[in-house]
Amino acid sequence: MTFKAEYLWIDGTQPTAKLRSKTKVLRDGDQPPVWGFDGSSTNQALGHASDRVLKPVFTCPDPIRGGADVLVLCEVLDIDMTPHASNTRAPLTEVTARFAAQEPVFGIEQEYTFFKGSRPLGFPEGGFPAAQGGYYCGVGADEIFGRDIVEAHLDNCLRAGLGICGINAEVMPGQWEFQIGPLAPEAVADQMWIARWLLYRTAEDFGVSATLDPKPVKGDWNGAGAHTNFSTRAMREGYAPIITACEALGEGSKPLDHVKSYGAGIDERLTGLHETAPWNAYSYGVSDRGASVRIPWQVEQDGKGYIEDRRPNANVDPYVVTRLITDTCCTALEKAGQA
Repeated sequence: MTFKAEYLWIDGTQPTAKLRSKTKVLRDGDQPPVWGFDGSSTNQALGHASDRVLKPVFTCPDPIRGGADVLVLCEVLDIDMTPHASNTRAPLTEVTARFAAQEPVFGIEQEYTFFKGSRPLGFPEGGFPAAQGGYYCGVGADEIFGRDIVEAHLDNCLRAGLGICGINAEVMPGQWEFQIGPLAPEAVADQMWIARWLLYRTAEDFGVSATLDPKPVKGDWNGAGAHTNFSTRAMREGYAPIITACEALGEGSKPLDHVKSYGAGIDERLTGLHETAPWNAYSYGVSDRGASVRIPWQVEQDGKGYIEDRRPNANVDPYVVTRLITDTCCTALEKAGQA
């Protein structure tokens, strides 16, 4: 007997990487092995030396095919078995190993927008819908578009065993969000990539595309982000480390160092309007959705918890955002004796 393994990987497309996948048929009892692919077709090699290597790092049930079939998330390696230049997971594992004792944990809120052809789902041909306001967490066919796809995606994520913890309709028609976490850095990023692939694949069956464009509709419409919630053991036990982490994210060149790696087109979304802070200014505050970093009100009340970095775009690489936040905050907490 045999089963199908769908190998997934992140390609080398710039400025925003794309997901790729292909199928390998394996015999029952086999573990998905290292495999190869044509890197010249994924912006990861030149034609005269095109072979690249897929190294499995995370496997889960395939909810699309069902049965014994699996999804296999891979890192991309060069043929000498070292990380390829496009491999952003490898640097994350180095950082998390260094700060493992602090027990960093993430939850990522992935916003996205459905498109039918060239228009967002729910946008009438030749015009615009009513202004945003009623769509957020709304109900009814006049305000909600694509719920059948969203429910199918949620079920697929659950059948895959992913740590998805919620969904909701967002501020613009055809715009939705799902959340992955709380999980350790590699786990939340691995599962986010799988959940993104399942989103695209699920929507495909409905003849709809899903985009992580941070500003899918220009003008007076909210963009799409990937708000990133973060804590360490010390932050989950006390309030002073939360302030240390917020201050660290705003220290020196850190704000711009982070923003430039938080997704292409970030200046179009972080304008200071539509529940964002300006891309070139840093702030933090309690219950402030116009700040770069929000401290939830209940965290201040409880004197412990987590922070929400509201700057990452929907198209951010989760390996990159978790690495940057872990490195910046855990370094500062270590120096402050709050690790």
